[in-house]
Amino acid sequence: MASMMAMHGSAAKLVERELDAAGLSEQVEAMAQAHWYAAYTCAKHEKSVAAELGAREVEHFLPLYSSVRRWKDRRVQLDLALFPGYVFVRLALRDRLRVLQIPSVVRLVGFGALSTALPDEEMEILRNGLCQGLRAEPHPFLTAGRRVRITAGPFAGLEGVLKRKKSSLRLVVSLELIQRSVAVDVDAADVQGVVSARRVDPSPRVFVSVASKRFRAAMRRCSRESVARAVETVTVAKQQDV
Repeated sequence: MASMMAMHGSAAKLVERELDAAGLSEQVEAMAQAHWYAAYTCAKHEKSVAAELGAREVEHFLPLYSSVRRWKDRRVQLDLALFPGYVFVRLALRDRLRVLQIPSVVRLVGFGALSTALPDEEMEILRNGLCQGLRAEPHPFLTAGRRVRITAGPFAGLEGVLKRKKSSLRLVVSLELIQRSVAVDVDAADVQGVVSARRVDPSPRVFVSVASKRFRAAMRRCSRESVARAVETVTVAKQQDV
């Protein structure tokens, strides 16, 4: 009995070490992969943060839109942040201090202490379209409505909610992570309905979080039980042979 218990314990410890090594490897790999993140900034500091990111050679994206404001004696055209309070950065999490050390950056948006990546494909489409000078403007956050996908043009592949404004159609694109939406003009011939209510990001991402630790702990418990059952089965089989 003592030898069986020792065998159970050594086998379980071996499985636990293997799981820990695999989990650590996944964490290191996840930290090394570059993704898009939303950097939350102090109010009206988006442009200064973008300039500092450029000086630090960090890939970033600050979409702007033109707005005409009426002052006392004149009208002024201003370039304002399309997503007020946010600058998008693309980097590996292991390099996040290059962003977080900028004084006007509050944090990388995520859940709790975990920085959460934005959908890479969606961000690339949005950036490419806006860099070509296509018009977009802020819109109240919106997720409910008739969802469509743009099939042609610079925004091809982008999904959102179709809205009508006077005689034109607009696509409202929402970034749920930051609870912000923007509207872009579309042609009826360039959109088609989507079956699913929400697009699923096909690229899996591995995050380092408390939840992953709990998952590994659960896996260790399951592995211990599996090893114990296997050892018990082998022992019983040997006894029967005898």
